[in-house]
Amino acid sequence: MNNKVIKIKKGLDLPVAGAAELRVVDSLGVDLYAVKPTDFVGFTPRLRVAEGDSVAAGQTLMVDKRDERLALPSPVDGTVEAIVRGEKRKLLAVVVRRQAASSAAEAPASAVRQLTVESPVWWMIKERPFGTIANPDHKPKGIFVSMRDTNPLAADVDFALRGREHDFEAGVQALSQFAEVHCVRAEGPHPAGNIGTIVNKISPINKGEYIWTVGPQDVASIGHWMLTGQYRPLRVVAVAGPAAKAPHYYRMLCGASVKDICATQMGSSNFPSLEAERSETRVISGSILSGTQIAPDDYLCAYDTQLSFLPEGNYYDFLGWIMPGLRKFSYSNTFLSGILTHFTPKCLRRDLNRQLSPAVDFDTNLHGAVRPLMFTGGFEQVMPLDIYPMQLLKACIVGDMELQEALGIYEVEPEDFALCEFIDPSKTEIQTTIREALEALRKEAIA
Repeated sequence: MNNKVIKIKKGLDLPVAGAAELRVVDSLGVDLYAVKPTDFVGFTPRLRVAEGDSVAAGQTLMVDKRDERLALPSPVDGTVEAIVRGEKRKLLAVVVRRQAASSAAEAPASAVRQLTVESPVWWMIKERPFGTIANPDHKPKGIFVSMRDTNPLAADVDFALRGREHDFEAGVQALSQFAEVHCVRAEGPHPAGNIGTIVNKISPINKGEYIWTVGPQDVASIGHWMLTGQYRPLRVVAVAGPAAKAPHYYRMLCGASVKDICATQMGSSNFPSLEAERSETRVISGSILSGTQIAPDDYLCAYDTQLSFLPEGNYYDFLGWIMPGLRKFSYSNTFLSGILTHFTPKCLRRDLNRQLSPAVDFDTNLHGAVRPLMFTGGFEQVMPLDIYPMQLLKACIVGDMELQEALGIYEVEPEDFALCEFIDPSKTEIQTTIREALEALRKEAIA
C-alpha cells in the first residue's frame, strides 16, 4: 500500500448550508432494497431471479450479457419483491424485501478466500477509462482510493471508517494482489478529492492503459468479506443539504430505501403523499454537483455515500441581477459579495466571507436561460487536471473522437467537469456531454 498526500490549488469549495452533524443513526432495519443496473456504466443486465424467489445476501440477481462473470448480488437475505421495468421493458431495478430475522451465515474463520471476479464484492471495483465495473482480463497499472471526499456536504471519510480500520486494511491487502494500491489524501479545494484529479497528478491514463478505483467504504466491505465471508455492503451516509430538517449520518446497506429518511428530513404531514414535496424539494443520491435525482420513495444508488436535499428553485428574482446580493454566492463577481471578497486583503477574506455568507442556502434555480457556449476562462481556474477543458468539451460536442483522445478524454469522468458546469454562464449540460462522448468511445472500443 502506498499512502500519499497531494496538494491542489485550483478548484472551488462551495459554502453550502446544511452540513451533516457528526452523529450516526442506525437504519439497518429497512425492509426494502433495490439493485439498479442503471447505476453501472455499460452494464446490460440478464436476470437470474424471478419475483417471489428467495435470495441470500451475496447471491447473484443479474449478470452482464456481454460478460456473465460480472454480476450484481443481493445486499440482504430476503425475497424478490418486484422486478421494475421501464420503456421497452428496460430493466430498472430488482427490489428485495429483507427477511425479518436476516442473519447471513459466516464462512469458517479458517476458510481461504481470494478476491476474484466470482466474489460478490467485485462490482465495488471500478475501472477507468469509462467508469465501468473492472474487467478482470485487464491489468491495471494502479488501484486508487481517495481518502478525502471534497464534494459539498460530503461524508467525512475518517468518521465513516471509524471502527472499520481492520476491515479496511484487509481490503487493501486483498486488492494489492492485482496492482499497487494508492491510498491518497488530497489537500485543497474541490475537486481535489476526485479520483480523476488524483490519477492525473500521480499516474495519468494514456490510451490502452487502465486504472482501478475503489471507494474507501467499499474497501472496508471487501476486507470484511475477506475476513468473515459475510457479504455486507455497509454505508455510512451523510444526509445533508439546505432542505434537510436534521442533517446527520445514517448507517445503512447499499441500495436501501430512503423513504423513511425522506419522511424525517422533509418533515411534511403529507408524506407519503409526495406530490407537494416533488415541487418543493429535490432529493439527490450523491453530491449536489454530480449526483442522481431520485424520488423520495426511491433507493440509494450503488456507489453513493451521500444523500442531499435541495430546495427547488421554482421562482424568479425581480431585477435579481441588479440587486447587491450581499448573501448570494458569486464566482464571477456578479454580486457585491464576490466583489467585496475580491478587493479584500487575503488576511481578512476569511472573516469577511463568514460575515457575508457563512453558508449559502443553495437551491436548484439556474438563474438564467440557456445561452450559446461562451469562452470565459473560468473552466481553467477550477479544473486542476492538466488538460484543456473548453477545447475538450467542444471536441465532445462535435463528436471528434481523435481530437478527444488527443485532449485527454480517457483521464476524465463527468464528475471532473461538475464545477465547470456549475460556474458555466451558458448553462450547458457539460457532464451529460462528457458521458455521451465516453459512451461513444467505449462502444467503439468493444465493437
